[in-house]
Amino acid sequence: MLDIKPGFIRLKLKVPPVSIGFRTAKTAVGVSISVLVSQLLQLQYFSSAGILTLLCIQKSRKQSIKAAVSRFFACFIGMFFSSAVFWIFGFFPYSFLVLLLLFIPLCVRLRIQEGIASSSVIVMHVYMHKKPELSFFVNEFFVIAIGLGVALVINAYMPSIDKQLNQCKAEVDRLLRTILHEIAAYLKDGNTQWDGKELLQLSDALTKSKSLALLDAENSILFKSDSYFDYFEKKKQQYDILDRMLPNVSRITVQMEQGERIGEFLLLLSAYLSSQDHKNSLYEELRKIREYHKLLPMPQTRTEFENRASLFVVANELELYIKSI
Repeated sequence: MLDIKPGFIRLKLKVPPVSIGFRTAKTAVGVSISVLVSQLLQLQYFSSAGILTLLCIQKSRKQSIKAAVSRFFACFIGMFFSSAVFWIFGFFPYSFLVLLLLFIPLCVRLRIQEGIASSSVIVMHVYMHKKPELSFFVNEFFVIAIGLGVALVINAYMPSIDKQLNQCKAEVDRLLRTILHEIAAYLKDGNTQWDGKELLQLSDALTKSKSLALLDAENSILFKSDSYFDYFEKKKQQYDILDRMLPNVSRITVQMEQGERIGEFLLLLSAYLSSQDHKNSLYEELRKIREYHKLLPMPQTRTEFENRASLFVVANELELYIKSI
């Protein structure tokens, strides 16, 4: 914001608050340890170990291991490949043209393209050293091992996100329950006050929840656990069913006894939202409602026919909903 005062111009700057995340803190600690260890061992290019650590710390254990493996092979292939190219073409800038035109496609072919940037650090060491000798290769091995090893050790600790996931579960269930209640209120009482905002909120909540659940699964290397992800995947199926069902619900223009029965069933369904123990009883209750509908006399008007057809589709969707519990 520009504030003009007589005789001078004063500029007011609003600086946003800066927060340091856990991953940022781990990266800072990891880089410091890598550089310290490499320097204590009196390695050449010891600062490059910190760069490798910086590039290797990822959001999850699985991603970190994958990154470390890609970078390990890319660095070693790059080191020996560049030594050969520079030996043939000389230690000149144009040699990089030949090197990169061959090396990058090779990494892509081997599916280790994630390590191209890291291996470039080692390639530059080869270019600057100009003497491909055993002691140099040993030095580079330790730089790579320390850089990637420290990153793996630092990233082995991941804080639990169970609390966040359980909060997401509670929020998703709350939104599902609200949606079922609103549909029931419309079918039973003709209540049209609902604006459908919970459906949009549910979509956003599921996107966030599945991302967290995937992160949790990627952090469970030894003890694989997809329970949260499977849970939210089922809830996504239920969301899709409700999203398909709502247009048919909105086509029901008059209150009917059949609609009231479906409304009562929706309230029952909301009470046993995630309970597999009640699947059979829910199936049985829905079967009774459908049998009752079959015994009713044929519709007498077009409007009645369309309303009952919409209810039939709703009942079909509810059967799929029960299967997804």
